[in-house]
Amino acid sequence: MSGPSQLTVGRAVDWSFAGNVGAWLARPGPASTDYTRNQAIDELAAAAVKAEGPVREVTRMGGDAPVPDARIVDRQGWIRAASDSMRVMTGGTSTPANAVTGRVTGAQTGAVLAFISSGILGQYDPFAEGEDSGLLLLVYPNVIAVERQLRVSPADFRLWVCLHEVTHRVQFTANPWLAQHMSQALGVLTADAADDVTQMVGRLADFVKKRRNGVEGPNDAGILGFMRAVQSEPQQQALDQLLVLGTLLEGHADHVMDAVGPAVVPSVQSIRTRFDQRRQRKQPPLARLLRALLGVDAKISQYTRGKKFVDHVVDRVGMDRFNTVWTSAETLPLTHEIEDPQRWIDRVL
Repeated sequence: MSGPSQLTVGRAVDWSFAGNVGAWLARPGPASTDYTRNQAIDELAAAAVKAEGPVREVTRMGGDAPVPDARIVDRQGWIRAASDSMRVMTGGTSTPANAVTGRVTGAQTGAVLAFISSGILGQYDPFAEGEDSGLLLLVYPNVIAVERQLRVSPADFRLWVCLHEVTHRVQFTANPWLAQHMSQALGVLTADAADDVTQMVGRLADFVKKRRNGVEGPNDAGILGFMRAVQSEPQQQALDQLLVLGTLLEGHADHVMDAVGPAVVPSVQSIRTRFDQRRQRKQPPLARLLRALLGVDAKISQYTRGKKFVDHVVDRVGMDRFNTVWTSAETLPLTHEIEDPQRWIDRVL
């Protein structure tokens, strides 16, 4: 028998098949006339450009760099772009290591992307290749659906969404090392561990024992706890790095969305209130299960915790000194510092 495989997770997935399956399974967007769709597409494209100035002003980042166009897509377009980005992030290739396994895992991945696709308003992809290097995607059917649900001004809501996603674009373009930092952590996280089965089973048994004894930590709940249970120590550290970075990026973007004020988005307070209420509303049991398995609720927690961290630090030291956080991996907050921003201030500033 051969030794443990060192192939990355990405090479075990047929990413092209994943994109095709996901696009086929994706639910149709809200019913709209051609006029409404075209108007939304045009306004989102213009809003992505308009948002750049206020974002650079608030963040003190970006300088005079050119403003690339956003790509306005439907749900199927987002799925295909996401599957391609995941291939790059996880070290995948155009041909999976095993054709049959690649199709199976591709179908599973496509189904997950199809489920997620109805909730994504926009996304900045720092891993896009070629001419699309660093690509901002805006999913117009979802924007239309949410603005109708919230009963808010379409023009204001579209600009508000763009403020969040353009902030991500500025974060990565002003700090190119961030993408490499993410890629390295993802490489550790997705690599097939060389541990034998007994070691993995031992970690899983230890996890179950801790849960039975009620000693698991606050971050060991649900699917995250099971992930940690079968991970090596380097993988656990990589997961922590990604979670902290994600919390910082999302919280910073949410801070910027609110910091631009009514001068840019007149109904910003109404939009924020209704959008937060939408995030917190109860879901049907099946939807709650899927959200938990896919980490959707964890991502919502990232917005809240990250914004509190950024709000606190910017309030105490101002945006210019806060921007020290983007200097290197060593200046990013540690896990415990997200919950206690003063400790980050004391350590870094």
